[in-house]
Amino acid sequence: MTEADDLLARDSAAFFHQHGSTPSLGALHAARGIWLEDADGRRFIDLHGNTVHHLGHGNPEIVAALKAQLDELAFAPRRYTNPPAVALAEALQARWPGPPARVLFATGGSDAIEIAIKLARVATGRSETVSLEGAYHGHGFGAFGLSSATPDPRLGAFLPGRHHVTPYWAGETGPTRMLEEIARHLATGRIAAVIAEPMRANCHVPPADLWPQVRALCDAQGTKLIFDEIPSGLGKTGRFFAFEHFGALPDLAVLGKALGGGMVPLAAVIGDARLDVAPELELGHYTHEKNPLTTRAALTALEIIARDALVARAEAAGQRLREGIAAIAMRVPCVTGTRGLGLLQAVEFAPDRAGHPPGPAFAARLVACAFAAGLSTTAKDDASIGLSLPLTVTDAEIAEVLARIEAMAGRI
Repeated sequence: MTEADDLLARDSAAFFHQHGSTPSLGALHAARGIWLEDADGRRFIDLHGNTVHHLGHGNPEIVAALKAQLDELAFAPRRYTNPPAVALAEALQARWPGPPARVLFATGGSDAIEIAIKLARVATGRSETVSLEGAYHGHGFGAFGLSSATPDPRLGAFLPGRHHVTPYWAGETGPTRMLEEIARHLATGRIAAVIAEPMRANCHVPPADLWPQVRALCDAQGTKLIFDEIPSGLGKTGRFFAFEHFGALPDLAVLGKALGGGMVPLAAVIGDARLDVAPELELGHYTHEKNPLTTRAALTALEIIARDALVARAEAAGQRLREGIAAIAMRVPCVTGTRGLGLLQAVEFAPDRAGHPPGPAFAARLVACAFAAGLSTTAKDDASIGLSLPLTVTDAEIAEVLARIEAMAGRI
């Protein structure tokens, strides 16, 4: 038994089993930049990274900042503030493209989503929500209920008043049906918030006029618009906030994942300061709400993104990837192209051109072939895989990724 086999067996015996994490795919020894190294010394390029590796794995500047913060102030109890927490809130306010904003922090995206829903509820006096079927907003009972209209019945009831509409990526009529269904729900006068990812993490890009129309519907009915930027924010799409591509300003946005620099858990709610209407409520009562370690990591991440012009880098690198995949598609018929924005993309395949029937088995084959080519990724649907790289990716690394994608496509 190898070291990795032993660790995987111990992991499987120690943790409750759940889809996607236990039993595990492998055991890691190191993660640096775009690379993962397992316990047996095999190296893989990380095209997934749980969307936390905007600055690459193990970014040395963030490591140094965390070490320094440990020596200065490692924890701050609630009701006490500290310099990194305030500086981070101010840095996010400075990035907000709308009117004056305020911020709350949480330890994860799911919790931050629920803070945003609380704010929308108290601001509107309503309690119902509209979200997109097939979306994902986290695993708290409130957040996960937004993600699925029909969760597993063994989990019991989620929050009442959840309405799910056809997503814009559901075929040619998807955007029209989505708008019609949102309008119908909002007309009841009971909807506190419409919540959605401005670009779903499955990388389907919405029509340019979609979110302005949703914004107008919300304004007409006094409903708040919340954008979940947990996977897509912080420059990943070539704009600091993904919603900046689409001409619609939300009332609230939620950031997470990469906000902690790829090392520590942190999420944020940012939005219109006029929603500061419930100071008597505990909207986000978390032990690590203003943790100096997590906020120092995030503040350092924002400083690196600004200093190194990484938002523009994501846009340019994304174009390089699209062009590279288009060139591969000219040589390998089963590759059809990409979709997405910036460095949040998916590579699309045609199963019939590879001699396989469509469906989940083909998606599993794509992931397995990628893994064999030294690419760690996930399926984005039954005929595509994720192509997510750090904002710090180099041209040489992009060339290596493209070469491996072409190699794996030839073996499908």
